[in-house]
Amino acid sequence: MLTEKLQKLVEDLSVKLKARGWKLVTAESCTGGGLGFWLTSIPGSSEWFDRGYITYSNNAKIEMLGISFHLLERYGAVSEQVVVEMAENALAQSSVHASIAITGIAGPDGGTSEKPVGYTWIAVAGSGLKTHSECHVFPGDRAWIREQAIFRAIHQLFLMI
Repeated sequence: MLTEKLQKLVEDLSVKLKARGWKLVTAESCTGGGLGFWLTSIPGSSEWFDRGYITYSNNAKIEMLGISFHLLERYGAVSEQVVVEMAENALAQSSVHASIAITGIAGPDGGTSEKPVGYTWIAVAGSGLKTHSECHVFPGDRAWIREQAIFRAIHQLFLMI
């Protein structure tokens, strides 16, 4: 079950972040705070989790993270360009060492032929790290899509640090 793997992954990430003395920020859209929930689900997470931005609307992305209106208009909220800017701006607006950003279409509505339900972009940025972004089309219902996105995002940060 992914939930058990997710819990173990968060514990392992916690060990890595504490060993480096790093703090983390999140910027999430389609997961609606789920990433922050999982990261803070273990005791002691306050040692390495600093803050999270839940920017579900385009307006929130603009106001809270400084995402360019023109970028959103040109590429859409669910795009590599926007998720990279979410990760990098969240990092720049806080005194932390790493960030994770997620944006996607969790469904059941909102998908198109170009961006179907499950279409998700993830980006990880960090001090001394090249920002990494990746696209997935996760299968399943809304809850399953969101859980897979959260797992994959945390896993990517774990691999990078």
